[in-house]
Amino acid sequence: MSAVDARLAELGLTLPEVVPPLAAYQPAVLSGAYVYTAGQLPMVDGQLPVTGKVGAEVTAEEAKDLARTCALNALAAVKSVVGDLDRIARVVKVTGFVASASDFTGQPGVLNGASELLGDVLGDRGVHARSAVGVAVLPLDAPVEVEIQVELLP
Repeated sequence: MSAVDARLAELGLTLPEVVPPLAAYQPAVLSGAYVYTAGQLPMVDGQLPVTGKVGAEVTAEEAKDLARTCALNALAAVKSVVGDLDRIARVVKVTGFVASASDFTGQPGVLNGASELLGDVLGDRGVHARSAVGVAVLPLDAPVEVEIQVELLP
């Protein structure tokens, strides 16, 4: 068992199956020493547990939990192309999109769910730059979507 797999188990987490693409793209792509994931929705067993806008139908706390799920799905996508998450040197960048009610401004707090999950699982290797963007709508009416870029060890 890899160190990252052991840490996931310690946290009571299991990497899900990679979410199949919804269109013409790959869940993750390896380019040189980097892996870029597609935007990951908070799918659980092939379904969105909740839909709608954050600040309207979805609370910020619910969305934060959904962002954690997105990050877990992103790690699964990374593992699908590199085989072992212990190969991650660091998470370089996280970009998160929050389907927001017109008056919702708490996107950074929502994306903390993804950032905290990556830190919990990867420690210092999970510290990253980040963008948190409010948008009008996301695929399938998902409340949040997260993509990550990771650098691999040589």
